[in-house]
Amino acid sequence: MVNSVDCNVVYRYKYPKYFWKYLQIQFIIVWGLGIWILLETNLQAATTHESLNLLSKLSEKVTSTDELKKVDLFDSQDNESYPTIHLDQLKQKPILIAAPENFNPGLQLPPPIPPVSPKIPDKLNPSSTSTELVKPFAVFENLQIDFQNDNDNFGQHNLLIEPTVQFKLNNGNKIFFKTGLDYFEQRGVESVTNIPLQIGWQGKVGQVTLQAAAGVDVFDRLPTAINFNTKVESSILPLKVSASGRLVSGLIISANLEQSSYKANAQTLENQITTWRFGPDLYWQIDRDTSLFSSLRLGNYSDRNSEIQSFSRLERKFGQFSVAANVFTWSYDRNVERSSGYFSPPDFLVYNAELAWEGQLFDFLRCRLSANLGQQRLNGEFDNANTYQTRCTAKFSPNIEADLGYSLSNVRNQETAGSTYSGNSLTGQLRVKF
Repeated sequence: MVNSVDCNVVYRYKYPKYFWKYLQIQFIIVWGLGIWILLETNLQAATTHESLNLLSKLSEKVTSTDELKKVDLFDSQDNESYPTIHLDQLKQKPILIAAPENFNPGLQLPPPIPPVSPKIPDKLNPSSTSTELVKPFAVFENLQIDFQNDNDNFGQHNLLIEPTVQFKLNNGNKIFFKTGLDYFEQRGVESVTNIPLQIGWQGKVGQVTLQAAAGVDVFDRLPTAINFNTKVESSILPLKVSASGRLVSGLIISANLEQSSYKANAQTLENQITTWRFGPDLYWQIDRDTSLFSSLRLGNYSDRNSEIQSFSRLERKFGQFSVAANVFTWSYDRNVERSSGYFSPPDFLVYNAELAWEGQLFDFLRCRLSANLGQQRLNGEFDNANTYQTRCTAKFSPNIEADLGYSLSNVRNQETAGSTYSGNSLTGQLRVKF
């Protein structure tokens, strides 16, 4: 299911020399970019002045690159009229299966559209010999660095550091480049180091938003593997927003397809397990305080196993507080955890209730606290399923902000033979706009 993992283990990880060599190279690159970014931002700060609900964690992260102004929905009144807008006018955080923190997309308005200048008669136009500004083919739009460190009490450790840079083309489309340094460690298995390399594109065809990315995963001691993903998204019901700019109603559906190495742990990489996953997502903003998300994934594995995942979340907001109900199911055709290394339950169910608070602690700091209490059923046996999570977003300047989050959970992602499972995850994200 998810890389929900905890660090109750007194287990000392020993990184091989080659990992530190790769890490030093990445840190040199990141520090170099950071120094240049801060210098650039200080120059722009004199003239330029300008965060996303994350929910409970069951698996993989996602990234978002569009940065638009956020407005509070709760300032709007019940009797106000709502304009209708198009899907491309809103910011939506990409969604992946088995990741409840991504199941409430932050939908926001874009900056105001500049007024159209009146057409000037040709005879009044400047001479053709005058200097004209040439619009660049692409503009460096933002940099995003994702960090995730997962541990559990069974000696499994996954570390991911993945920067992404995005450029906006002069036709409005976007391209992005992603790399990083990933490290997978597990008791009884030799550790694996991975450097992902990926290029992606995002654009529109009519009212449909398209996104595609492809690349390779380079490993220190395993063959290079290819990865690919694509997404098609469209609004089914007109999207309406309040005068303050937050989504009030609308229905969005998407179709998703991805192929990649299954990065669950070191053993799945050692066994060179790859997956094809495909399925739809649905997001319905029922009213300004109520939303529903539902997702389905069908998966085929290189070891001829298959899976079905489903997730549904119904959320209701009350000012700074919110309540939600979550249901997650996961079933495999065969249980191959001993041979292939990944959690593959024939019957797995998690359901819980969530209570959360989110608010502004200081002008520059916004935090969210949540608790999920429920049950999990594995092979017909029930047990408690609880997750506790905190996340804070700090805005250092108009163009620089960062997230830092921590979660603690006993929702299983492996067979425990009757032992108690606990896992934790430390996550972070740095976002810089240009």
